[in-house]
Amino acid sequence: MINRKQFLALFFSLIITIFLRPTLFASTTSENSFIPPPVFSSENHPCSDCHEDMEPNTQRRQLEENHSDIVIQGHGEPERWCLDCHDATDRNKLILLNGEKVEFLASYKLCQQCHGAIFKAWEPGIHGKRVGRWDGPKKIYLCVS
Repeated sequence: MINRKQFLALFFSLIITIFLRPTLFASTTSENSFIPPPVFSSENHPCSDCHEDMEPNTQRRQLEENHSDIVIQGHGEPERWCLDCHDATDRNKLILLNGEKVEFLASYKLCQQCHGAIFKAWEPGIHGKRVGRWDGPKKIYLCVS
C-alpha cells in the first residue's frame, strides 16, 4: 500500500512527464501506430467494384436496392445521407466539408469536423480503443472499426 507522499510523488511525476514529453503519447500519425481497416474500407470491399460504371445519383433518397439495410442513426437523420460523407464520383474515398478526399483509414478526419471534442480525446487514446505499448507499437481503432 502506498502512502499519501508516495501517491503525490507518482501523480506529479506523471503530470510532469506528460507536459514535458508530449511525444510520450504517440499521435495517430506515428510510425509505430497501426489503424486496422474498417469493415467496408476500400482495402476490404472496394466500393468501385459496383459503383465504377454507375452514374452518380446525388438526389437525397431512401435506398431501396443495395445498402437498404444501412440506417443512419444518431447523425442528424433525416438531414444526413450517404453522400454527405462518401464521395459521389470516387466511391473508394470519403469527402470532407472543404472538398478534400480522404481514404477510409483516415475517416477520423471526417468525424472530427463535427465531433471535435471527441476527436481531441480519441487522438491520444482517451476516447475509443487503443491497444499496445505506451512506448511502442499501438493499434488504434476507428469509430467505425
